[in-house]
Amino acid sequence: MNKLSQFVKKRRKSLGLTQEDLSFKAGVGLRFVRDLEQGKQSLQMDKVNQVLSLFGHELSPIQSERDEES
Repeated sequence: MNKLSQFVKKRRKSLGLTQEDLSFKAGVGLRFVRDLEQGKQSLQMDKVNQVLSLFGHELSPIQSERDEES
């Protein structure tokens, strides 16, 4: 599981939301929430941002460890 999926799952649970609740509140499908929490490699960024906006966050670029070593 990647950092994004861990973050979403942890925040959802801390708010007492089911995956179904989160999908409804974010306006995305239940399958999308499941895929996101399971760390699916290819997801639509706009939908990820719909979910993250409920937690006051958004996707943004960060420097990778590989870039730091160069």
